[in-house]
Amino acid sequence: MGKETEDHAMMDHHHMDHEHMDHGHMSTHDHHEMSGMDHSMHMGNFKQKFWLSLILAIPIIFLSPMMGVDLPFQFTFPGSDWLVLLLATILFFYGGAPFLSGAKMELQQKKPAMMTLVAMGISVAYFYSLYAFVANHFLTGAHVMDFFWELATLIVIMLLGHWIEMNAVMNAGNALEQLAALLPKEVTRKTAQGEERVPLDQVAAGDQLIVRAGDKVPTDGTVLEGETTIDESAVTGESKRVTKKSGQSVIGGSVNGNGSIVIEVTGTGESGYLAKVMALVRSAQADKSTLEVLSDTVAKWLFYVAMIAGIGAFVVWLVLSDLPTAFDRMVTVFVIACPHALGLAIPLVIARSTSIAAKNGLLLRNRQVLENAHEVDALIVDKTGTLTQGQFAVTAVVSTGAMKKNEVLASFAGLEKTANHPIAEGILAKADAEGISPKKAHDIQSKAGIGLSGVIDQETWEIVNQKGLEKLDLTAPEDKIKSFKQQGNTISYLVHQGALEGIIALGDQIKDESSDFIQTLHEMQITPVMATGDNQEAAEAVANYLGIKEVHAALLPEDKEQLVKSYVTQGKRVVMVGDGINDAPSLARATIGIAIGAGTDVAIDSADVILTNSNPKDILHFLSLAKETRRKMIQNLWWGAGYNIVAIPLAAGVLAPWGILLNPAVGAILMSLSTIIVAINAMTLSIKKETE
Repeated sequence: MGKETEDHAMMDHHHMDHEHMDHGHMSTHDHHEMSGMDHSMHMGNFKQKFWLSLILAIPIIFLSPMMGVDLPFQFTFPGSDWLVLLLATILFFYGGAPFLSGAKMELQQKKPAMMTLVAMGISVAYFYSLYAFVANHFLTGAHVMDFFWELATLIVIMLLGHWIEMNAVMNAGNALEQLAALLPKEVTRKTAQGEERVPLDQVAAGDQLIVRAGDKVPTDGTVLEGETTIDESAVTGESKRVTKKSGQSVIGGSVNGNGSIVIEVTGTGESGYLAKVMALVRSAQADKSTLEVLSDTVAKWLFYVAMIAGIGAFVVWLVLSDLPTAFDRMVTVFVIACPHALGLAIPLVIARSTSIAAKNGLLLRNRQVLENAHEVDALIVDKTGTLTQGQFAVTAVVSTGAMKKNEVLASFAGLEKTANHPIAEGILAKADAEGISPKKAHDIQSKAGIGLSGVIDQETWEIVNQKGLEKLDLTAPEDKIKSFKQQGNTISYLVHQGALEGIIALGDQIKDESSDFIQTLHEMQITPVMATGDNQEAAEAVANYLGIKEVHAALLPEDKEQLVKSYVTQGKRVVMVGDGINDAPSLARATIGIAIGAGTDVAIDSADVILTNSNPKDILHFLSLAKETRRKMIQNLWWGAGYNIVAIPLAAGVLAPWGILLNPAVGAILMSLSTIIVAINAMTLSIKKETE
């Protein structure tokens, strides 16, 4: 990629202090500006909390009436009410802790949502029941209905919902650990006495390191001695190996080819390329605007409605009747507003959706993407490894004369056997894979800018490029090479005694499914945009072949991130698809980041969705699934909260003048019915593969 690649190591400083480095273990939810629900997921083991809370809740359910109505399975014994009080108190402070903490955070942010609604429900249920217990035991003639049954069931159902959701969504990996894995733990440092092996963390700027063939480059640096080719594909996105000579820059994390070099260290730790990439990732994730999830939106408005209705009912009934009646009406409103079904409405859909996704090669790491993917404006896609195979290799061998294809390949391999450039490596790898022995060649001579020549079986053979072919007054059949040119392949020609005998095309082969994928995006009115670290020529060739009109090439990680940011700041929903370390910041910045499963762990760690099969068409399956998932979510939210539209006004007593006052038992039945309906509805979710 020439100068652009060499300048990669000269990125502007994005300093990362050690405190930032220590916080690298944060998961995807931590990286985003989290809702109360997301924060609560880090406040303990929900699985453990659920099971222990269920053990506490079972006796309460069997010993307590439901909204004042005795249940068929209910039984009591002397002192059972004291046992219920004890168990309910433990359950409230243990099982309810995540919701109380989450509500505190939501209120501090002035964004009441699901946690605030749940906290209100369980707090009112517990403290009113505590008042009812005292009144019933110590006040003569008093009989006040308690809500211990509602308290127990709400806490258990909400914990179950959170556990289901956590099980469904993958935990984020540790990006810093993945980065550390790219670098060797020990390096060979050059000294006045010779060389020594030292830990990487003891290396400082200015040190001279020896990097042998096949080793990973341990730090950013400048080549002092030797010449080699380096594979930077995992780091920069450039598919072709880059030749490195004295004075040129190398990047930590790239892989050395077959030459040994000595480098002078220019960047380590927080000043290195990989650390700067991670700084960009963190910055993008911190700034990433999170769209409010549907359940939190519904819960927020339900909270406001319940507060207004409850306080309104208290005031009205205080004027019309007495304090106990007014208090009873207000508490009934608050308890009925408790989102039993709402707590399961979304998690059950998420669990079903993530299960379907996993079976179809999609791993969902962030639940919000299922809600944000229904209206996508642009899909920014990396080239190398996403639309293409990501490997610079032989894509075709063509015979243009009397020779068989195997003989053409054997001749190419024989002439290239002693060379060490990427084309030679690709040809030799192809011959080895096909089990073809290179022909014996000697007197091999390089022809600058044209190719090389050599002697096989006492006859002169040549390998030339397009320029060399023209100098020999030869032309290649257009029908043979047209598709190779369109795909941006490097083409080499085999010439023998003035005749063209064969052609080899090398390049990063376009995946078979990429063409249909781009065409379908156009049909869905989603703009495909190519953003790649590869060179302009290769990028435009692939883009023209696939029908992508917007192309951005030779991009550094911060360039990609800025491109994505420009779309996001315009209010557009952007999907970013990539697989390299250079894609990580933009994956984090995008509305939805999709990583190719065959890509680097750092890219995967920054993404919301992972394509385990590395098939671009799976992105279309994801968009289809997201659309269906959102539809089910909306349906479930209506079922989960819809009963409140009727139940809350009736509980407040708006129809009392006409003799209609909601029986708490009816409210409980509606609550249970809506919970069953949302569960059944969630299980009917399925994916429609329109692209197949």
